[in-house]
Amino acid sequence: MKIRVVSSRDEILSLNPNEKVIHLAFRPSNKDILLLVETCPKLEIVQLPNSYQRTISKSMQMFLEMQKVQLIEGDVWGHRKDINEYYTVPLSVMNKIRNMKVEGIQYDKIAEKMSKESKLNQNMILYILNKKPLEL
Repeated sequence: MKIRVVSSRDEILSLNPNEKVIHLAFRPSNKDILLLVETCPKLEIVQLPNSYQRTISKSMQMFLEMQKVQLIEGDVWGHRKDINEYYTVPLSVMNKIRNMKVEGIQYDKIAEKMSKESKLNQNMILYILNKKPLEL
């Protein structure tokens, strides 16, 4: 699975309209979030670092909820934007998640275990678990 990393508001208009998962590496304003949702109508997840997420207004959180876009906390550890604009969840992590899912382990247990191992947020792991296999 790929996460599109956006490091400045200037990049929003150049995003592919088919993006589903975006990590904002800057503190977005309400205007930035509105523009992001307008630019990427298929958007499902907006990931923000914890310190940035706390500054998102309640009205913007409600707007995202109405658009069925999840706002989750998290980072893309070790990603270098100058090399690649996407952070790719390692295949080993994806395989472990799939194997645990096939074994019938409860989703919340998988999310808890894999968040410690992979540095992905539990909500991101739950998102991965709930996606159809072909979309991963």
